[in-house]
Amino acid sequence: MPASLGLTLYNLGQRREPGAEAARPRRPAGRLVWLHAPGEAAAPAMLALAGRLVEEDGVAVLLTCPAALPQRAGVILQPPPPDTPSEARAFLDHWRPEAAVFSEGELRPAILHEAAERAIPMLLVNARAPTFLRERDGWYPGLMRSALSRFQHVAAVDEAAARAFRKAGAALSAVAVTGRMMEDNPVLPCLEAERAALAKMVASRPVWFAAGIPEAEEAAVIQAHRMALQHSHRLLMILMPADPSRSATLAVQMEAAEGWVVAQRSLDEEPEPEVEVFIVDNAAEYGLWYRLAPVCYLGGSLTSKGPLRSPMEPAALGSAILHGPRMGGYGPLFGRLGAVRGTRAVASANDLGDALGDLLAPDRAARLAHAAWALASDGAEVTEGVLNRLRNILDGG
Repeated sequence: MPASLGLTLYNLGQRREPGAEAARPRRPAGRLVWLHAPGEAAAPAMLALAGRLVEEDGVAVLLTCPAALPQRAGVILQPPPPDTPSEARAFLDHWRPEAAVFSEGELRPAILHEAAERAIPMLLVNARAPTFLRERDGWYPGLMRSALSRFQHVAAVDEAAARAFRKAGAALSAVAVTGRMMEDNPVLPCLEAERAALAKMVASRPVWFAAGIPEAEEAAVIQAHRMALQHSHRLLMILMPADPSRSATLAVQMEAAEGWVVAQRSLDEEPEPEVEVFIVDNAAEYGLWYRLAPVCYLGGSLTSKGPLRSPMEPAALGSAILHGPRMGGYGPLFGRLGAVRGTRAVASANDLGDALGDLLAPDRAARLAHAAWALASDGAEVTEGVLNRLRNILDGG
């Protein structure tokens, strides 16, 4: 089908950027689904969807995003192509996706037109508002309506978003209010027998988990523990250094120089009643400690570049979250958790000690943890609905 006047005007004066396809890795054999996130904030939900497609359906996934994203097994991460006809053709010639899923509402008319010409089914999820690329914004007659008509289904986050898409020209039958998709918050595993044995051992003690603590924050969490002990003298701190090789040195330092009673899991020691600090160093056991500790502090958020791990991990397991002002690549997730009062932010070591002491009250920790858990669990049905649509497309339905 020839390009419309609006698309022709949109494409005028745009130069193809040479060499883009040369940087593309080899396409894997078999079926492939293309997902597109327009920015960092949209990426967690698309990563979650990508992970399920790879793990449950054995489908290769290409995820394009202009922001740098964490690697995930089976997911090919690439920047999106420039939105020009030649780049759109080169991109689709190389990847040959069987379906495409866009998020938020960023429209790329050149590639949408080319994908529609190839009869590639397209969905729009977590839809908020339809927009063109910022650098390509402008008035192009009929282009917004034409671009939106390419989507089989537009899953809007709320009724206001649905109205915006209908007003912009999306087919009324294609738009549905579904809410947000679930974000990338896998429930970390643990051995239930081990969790039960440890829970029995510390059953009558308050416990908190200092998770992924860089060396620069060790003094801060030790000070916070000391402050909190004034209100709860049987308090146990489970301490996971960011660098596992710090465990033995830190244990010696705390015992010899500061008089703490320390046990090390790497030495098969247990958190006996007299132990004040239990040092652990196996990253595969984060799920165990989040389950055991009603409160956790995410290390790296006070003085470093941000936490090592997603805040959705403790949120999904019911551990109340403390964090500093530095959020690293998890800023959007912390923003959403903060909006529902699902975390407690602190600015200093003193603030950390005060907040920890406050959250040792079980009802306060429970309120915080429940708000975070509700957010982490939100959207599971929406993601399932998108998956079912994609599976139906891939099955030829």
